Amino acid sequence: MSSLVKTIVKRLAWAIVVLIGLSIIIFCLMRVIPGDPARMALGPTAPEEIVELYRERMHFNEPLPVQYLYWLNDVAHGDFGQSTVTNRPVTADIAEFLPATLELVIWAGIPPIFFSLLLGVIGAMYKNKWPDYLIRFSSYIIIATPAFVWAVIFLLIFGYWLPILPSIGGRISMGFTVPPVTGLTVLDALLDGQGAAAWDAFLHLFLPALALSLSHIMQEARLTRSYMLENSAKDYIIMMTSQGVPKGLINRKFLLKPSIIPTVSIMGLDIAAIFGNAFLVETIFNWPGISRYCMKAILGKDINAVCGVVLLLGVVFVLTNMIVDIVVMILDPRMRQSRSK
Repeated sequence: MSSLVKTIVKRLAWAIVVLIGLSIIIFCLMRVIPGDPARMALGPTAPEEIVELYRERMHFNEPLPVQYLYWLNDVAHGDFGQSTVTNRPVTADIAEFLPATLELVIWAGIPPIFFSLLLGVIGAMYKNKWPDYLIRFSSYIIIATPAFVWAVIFLLIFGYWLPILPSIGGRISMGFTVPPVTGLTVLDALLDGQGAAAWDAFLHLFLPALALSLSHIMQEARLTRSYMLENSAKDYIIMMTSQGVPKGLINRKFLLKPSIIPTVSIMGLDIAAIFGNAFLVETIFNWPGISRYCMKAILGKDINAVCGVVLLLGVVFVLTNMIVDIVVMILDPRMRQSRSK
């Protein structure tokens, strides 16, 4: 068995342990929050007899470990229970709202990778010159500002002062009808041959995606710059420079690849973290995603919905970590050797 396969098997085993631990934590937290979940589910006017029957059906009268085992058995069969906010199965809600968040995360996480690497390389090539100073100064401000603050700023600028971009109103303007194929509006519009609808959907995505990605772009740019400067002091780089090898060739072929390995690790975690950061951003932009759905579930103490969404986010983090490990091992053969020992 190759080292790569061994790593994947180990990560899968640890993933199961982590997800079980996460499910225990979120299940217990939602059960100890003040408030009767049965009464909140049925409303204040429901007769006490009906509420008691609901408690028995949902096993709320059982000890907490027994409740968890019942719930875990249902989850293992793909049943997260009924949402008390939407009165629908949680799995149906997730299937409806997840594509919107997934599309937002894709646009906020993947295209900015190019810009973060580009800014990092520019900062390293022009060390202590005005482009480097500009990038570093901007990064201090952008990283220190939370994503939801940028969302509010963009909403004020482009929604009210200069209304040139759609700021509130969902994923696409009224008047466009896009048949759902993948659930990703821009892609579905392109598959249906509707270029205007795809452009409109992209404009709706632009501001929330930019608000989510700004701090990650600058953080990854700073990392890339730092590691490029560190690796540029290595002996083999100094030797090639002294022998007259063109600087551009050194940067592309020998310096960039080892310098972006730590950045790739952070990129993977950042993409997963965007799911968490999307809670307030989706609320501000009225984006119909899974994060806004979970916010409503938390405020309504919708136990099943919150547990289902949090467990889903845990799966995203675990899978992202696995993918990052695999990519890093592909980029750096030394990692494969160390993992195989």
